[in-house]
Amino acid sequence: MLVAQFIASHRRAPDELVLDIDASDVPLHGQQELGAFHAYYDAHCYLPLYVFCGQAMLACYLRPSKIDGAKHAAAVIKLLVTRLRRAWPHTRLIVRADSGFCRRRLLQWCERSGVGYVIGLARNARLHTAVQYVEAAMADDYAASGAKQRLIDEFAYAAKSWSHQRRVITRLEYGAQGTNPRFIVTNLEGDPVQLYERLYCQRGEAENRIKEAQLDLFGTRASCPRFVANQLRLLLAALAYTLMVQLRQLALEASELERATAATIRCRLLKIGAAVLRNTRRVRVMLASHHPLRELFACAAARLAALGP
Repeated sequence: MLVAQFIASHRRAPDELVLDIDASDVPLHGQQELGAFHAYYDAHCYLPLYVFCGQAMLACYLRPSKIDGAKHAAAVIKLLVTRLRRAWPHTRLIVRADSGFCRRRLLQWCERSGVGYVIGLARNARLHTAVQYVEAAMADDYAASGAKQRLIDEFAYAAKSWSHQRRVITRLEYGAQGTNPRFIVTNLEGDPVQLYERLYCQRGEAENRIKEAQLDLFGTRASCPRFVANQLRLLLAALAYTLMVQLRQLALEASELERATAATIRCRLLKIGAAVLRNTRRVRVMLASHHPLRELFACAAARLAALGP
């Protein structure tokens, strides 16, 4: 449903799509089915998996929290890529994720399927050894100049579980707090600075979209005792999020709420006092005449009406 809506919203095939995959927690406060304690979140919770493309949510899959955070990621991406390529066979697809999703199965599937990836790589002793001489030189430069040092470079690296070496891009910094290295693994070509700053660093926007779906549209309500019922609740929140995205794009373009969050749109534009009058022939909804954004509300309603049923 979410993917079909995303495809229908495009008039032509895009040249490139970046699929952001991430996980978050849904806190539990009862005896919900499959609920478990998660040490990272320090709470009993579920661990739903989300996939976004820009602002559009393409998938939300509720999971127990007592699993690897990257579990099911390769399967979900495979289903999405298959569906997207059926509609747009020539669109370039790129998977973007943090180091929690750097798993051999996902990397190998992307390479076999011609899908690009740029995924965080967790720091370890071997990676630190590979950059230790550069960091030592940066420490000397910092001591001499007092200015924070920063460098983005690349090298070939293979984890023990990998069958071959892959391209690793590193961002090194040295300042008052010492070193602060970051690593990503990718099969994309191009300048490492552009890949890191213009592509990978935009991954944080997906986290904002998750917060919008969970906090602004009640995507953390999982009070049903059965797991499948809570999955339905998550899908309803995803549907509400999709409707908000479509409302911004179709009815609020070039308005003061064009870039507003779902909570702002819901509270400032849609949450209106009204009186409902009903007789045997019709039902009338009388909205408050002193709504501060009544002109924008009327404009948005007219734009949606012009689109037809």
